[in-house]
Amino acid sequence: MNYALPFKKQELFSARFLGRPNRFLVDCENEQHGTIRAFLPNPGRLSELLFPGVRLYVLDQTKGAENRKTKYTVIAVDRDKAPVMLHTHWCNDMAEVLLKDHAIPGLENARVVRREAKVGRSRFDFLLEDASGLFYLEVKSCTLFGNGVAMFPDAVTERGRKHLLELASLSAEGFPCRVLFIVQTDKVQWFMPDYHTDLAFSQTLLHVKDQVKIDALPVSWTKSMRYKPGTQMLQIPWDHIEKEANDRGAYLLILKLPEDTTLSIGSLGDQNFKKGYYIYVGSAMANLTKRIERHGRKRKQKHWHIDYFRAACDVVDALPIRSSQRMECILADEVKAQFPENTNCFGCSDCRCESHLFYSQDNPLHQPAFHQWLQSRRMAPPQ
Repeated sequence: MNYALPFKKQELFSARFLGRPNRFLVDCENEQHGTIRAFLPNPGRLSELLFPGVRLYVLDQTKGAENRKTKYTVIAVDRDKAPVMLHTHWCNDMAEVLLKDHAIPGLENARVVRREAKVGRSRFDFLLEDASGLFYLEVKSCTLFGNGVAMFPDAVTERGRKHLLELASLSAEGFPCRVLFIVQTDKVQWFMPDYHTDLAFSQTLLHVKDQVKIDALPVSWTKSMRYKPGTQMLQIPWDHIEKEANDRGAYLLILKLPEDTTLSIGSLGDQNFKKGYYIYVGSAMANLTKRIERHGRKRKQKHWHIDYFRAACDVVDALPIRSSQRMECILADEVKAQFPENTNCFGCSDCRCESHLFYSQDNPLHQPAFHQWLQSRRMAPPQ
């Protein structure tokens, strides 16, 4: 059975994504409405979804919404020719409908006692009841997926980590608790916490998994924004997560050089650099977070080639690829295949690579092929 989202009588139309001035606003356009600004009820990074020109699904809320600052709301985006629901506020509405229809595997016999159930200073999405008694359920929407794997979160969520600890505490007091990740695609087999992006959340999920029941439900979508839940939960490879969710591995540092510059790079001497974007591949098999934080500071004692170059650049992003295996040189070869222009011998004095610094005229984070490759490395299925 397919279910409909709560559109009421609002018009749904498609528009092309132009930009995102902040976390909760997007600029988009179509022939009928021209260029418009719309509300995006999702604070996630969504960098693997929101590319220039990608199709958005937008609600026209101009009627009866005179007091709204934005008259339009983005609810979904196209990915692999299917919508991905972005409206986080509606995820709980979806869960309630599925619960009342007995359509969530493992929760077929649960009934909704109350939504937004308050416990002390905390509030959880659902208080449910089944034959075994009352229990709490927290629901999370997952939009990050690729290579057969879904991951959550796509941005650091301290609030989400605290919720896990609070649920575990309630469970220890004899009040059962569960977390349900609703994955906005049925094109995946596995679910894992995104230990690359939020190591603390991932390690907390590992810590509480024996106290809090963790499930991930895939949902398929039609172009008319109707959804259908999967008939079974995704697999969660806990042994693989425990092995890989540690503060070690490799990283990509995305840098922007504002103008053509000649820089003295330690033992390499003077080097000419074109303005544009650079991808630096590095690693730290211990204390990876501190290594990345070090790159965020311009003022520091210069030790590596990247320290000299970083002083002239702005950091656009830092992308950890946590792994128990040494991946730096493998990643450098793969980045070189996408961005062959590089600075010879940069950052590779202790290996046989040609370079670990690669040039791109445009921001690689705006290039779908780069994200597809990044997902292949960050979302490798468990072996």
